[in-house]
Amino acid sequence: MKARIVHENIHVLDLEKSLAFYEKALGMTESRRIKGEDWQIVFIDNDESDFQIELTWNEGRTEPYDNGGRDTHMAFRVDDYDAFYKLHEEMGCICFVNEKMGLYFIEDPDGCWIEIINGDKKVD
Repeated sequence: MKARIVHENIHVLDLEKSLAFYEKALGMTESRRIKGEDWQIVFIDNDESDFQIELTWNEGRTEPYDNGGRDTHMAFRVDDYDAFYKLHEEMGCICFVNEKMGLYFIEDPDGCWIEIINGDKKVD
């Protein structure tokens, strides 16, 4: 038996704001969209991996979602840690830096934390 992880879901309040964040911060763009009467699901990915993030938006929702808290997060190994750090610093989305481990976290518009790992170091 085999199982392969394919995506993680995040519920978002502002779909366009989230799409813009993930494209700028991590180079992820829309690969497909499913529309319902009062909801949309958008899958985003990039050429670096088959893994996708599923952004789910529900019309009329005004209260923030609890997407698992800060201990539940996804991680991205990056090829140019310093360039990504500079970009994320300019975006104002860095929320925690662990200098000892050589990694940091960014926060998306819905409060989800994303770990950024230096591609030159093995920490995971």
